[in-house]
Amino acid sequence: MSETVTEAPAKPAKTNGKPALSEGKKAERRLALLLCAPAVLVILAVAAWPIIYSIWLSLQRYDMRFPEERQFIGFDNYVAVLSNSYWWTAFGTTMFLTVVSVLIELVLGMALALIMHRTLLARGTIRTVSLIPYGIVTVAAAFSWYYAWTPDVGYLANLLAEGAPLTEQWPSLFIIILAEVWKTTPFMALLLMAGLALVPDDLLKAAAMDGANAWQRFVKVMVPVMKPAILVALLFRTLDAFRIFDNIFVLTGGQNDTSSVSMITYNNLIQGLNLGIGSTMSVLIFIAVALIALIFIKVFGTAAPGSDQGGKR
Repeated sequence: MSETVTEAPAKPAKTNGKPALSEGKKAERRLALLLCAPAVLVILAVAAWPIIYSIWLSLQRYDMRFPEERQFIGFDNYVAVLSNSYWWTAFGTTMFLTVVSVLIELVLGMALALIMHRTLLARGTIRTVSLIPYGIVTVAAAFSWYYAWTPDVGYLANLLAEGAPLTEQWPSLFIIILAEVWKTTPFMALLLMAGLALVPDDLLKAAAMDGANAWQRFVKVMVPVMKPAILVALLFRTLDAFRIFDNIFVLTGGQNDTSSVSMITYNNLIQGLNLGIGSTMSVLIFIAVALIALIFIKVFGTAAPGSDQGGKR
């Protein structure tokens, strides 16, 4: 009696511990690279090259009023900026405006999102009216706030007994925060409302049957389910708020220690024509924004946008 021996199918050869790709897979990868190449080239042209050129300018003494004095000076511009109290005052002002405005927007945005999500009558009208401030151009809205707080002209300034609030530091900062909150709270509410849509009604009904009141259902059920949407909203608004420029430019012009880092960068780069110092400040803002995004991803782990299950990028 003879036995039939069946050979096992040959396993694909491994390259560096990974299975070797078939010819079909290799062709698919080549096609994918060719299709992605135009988009990558455009991104390199409009995003990567300006960043690289700004870094190169930041390493030079380059004042357009004295172009003959242009020379490579290494990190001297960074030492000059980081040792200047004017930069750190603007940085502290920017952080204050960012933290306070984003926290207020989170609370008001959540309340507005709940109203828009739960309302039964005129739902479309309420959502449209709520989003009107976000549809107004920031500069136009800032001028309306400016005239409202101008003495003898504005209806808000006339409510005060005396004084011009936009000529003092702290009143100016709170008016800037008010303008930011009024403008961008609808955007925060829009992002949070997308998170509210993810909360299952059955889960809320089960919690209610277990005796949870409205506040307990909100804290114990809704917020955990909405956590990814909340973090996306916080990340987007924090990065946007840190680059605040329009409202400060219109309302105070950066007077009375109300300048942000974007404002003093504009003053050096555009008004002062100092490309070296201005580019240095631009690079520092870029690094700060990147660090904020990195902190969000590392601190909040898997719930942060762009993270995997292990909490890593």
